[in-house]
Amino acid sequence: MGVKKFRPVTPSLRFKVISDFAEITKSQPEKSLTTSLKKSGGRNNRGRITVRRRGGGNKRKYRLIDFKRDKFDVLGEVTAIEYDPNRSGRIALIKYPDSELRYIIWPDKLNVGDKIISAADSQVDIRPGNCMKLKHMPMGTVVHNIEMNPGKGGILARSAGSSAQLMAKEKGYAQLRMPSSEIRLLKEDCRATIGQMGLIEHASFRHGKAGKIRWLGRRPKVRGVAMNPIDHPHGGGEGKAGQGNPHPVTPWGKPTKGAKTRNPRNRSSKYIIKRRVKKRKSKR
Repeated sequence: MGVKKFRPVTPSLRFKVISDFAEITKSQPEKSLTTSLKKSGGRNNRGRITVRRRGGGNKRKYRLIDFKRDKFDVLGEVTAIEYDPNRSGRIALIKYPDSELRYIIWPDKLNVGDKIISAADSQVDIRPGNCMKLKHMPMGTVVHNIEMNPGKGGILARSAGSSAQLMAKEKGYAQLRMPSSEIRLLKEDCRATIGQMGLIEHASFRHGKAGKIRWLGRRPKVRGVAMNPIDHPHGGGEGKAGQGNPHPVTPWGKPTKGAKTRNPRNRSSKYIIKRRVKKRKSKR
């Protein structure tokens, strides 16, 4: 794995940084594990745009991923590592002794030919790709694909390079330090997969040109101050005057950029031991 940079022979190549795809071992997906993926263009069932700046992009096939890891106590072999256009990380194709094939999200240092296992209610080796309940893991274990509710499937720490760390266990709950630096409680019966998500270099990738963003299905963004007053509260005025220096708001007048949106009476708040640390942008 590594990154690939280009000589700046064109403007779009000057800042382009992409993966070298060295970890990919199979170019075409497993047909039995794919399904069609319909684009919404940001519209709801009434045809109205509810999410702005969505539309276009390349066609994709959705890969059916085993987030639950519910084939218990059966050794599976990694047969291929593949590209998935629907997520930032890679996926690994697992073959079981009964010839069943499944996709899992690919953790770092998991190679073709390795064996993995998902334990029902016991401890297994602390190796990338193995899955078990949090109560059987030793302190300090690095995990990904973490369940929030037992049996519902992993939903936390699934993007490229992300991971969480098991900090403590007490009274039926486990403390995990999340990728956001938040420390929260999860039930000990929740399952997680050992290891850090692969493609750690993803944070350093650069698209290089606006066209690449369009391929991903994201349309251009127009600043509020560049709009007319009827279109945005920040719009209007002569030149760059705008509406003075108002507090940043959405097109519908709701505060943004720093306004708190979390309900303090939210039931999940009691499971948060330490809030995430907000990173301040450095002034240049």
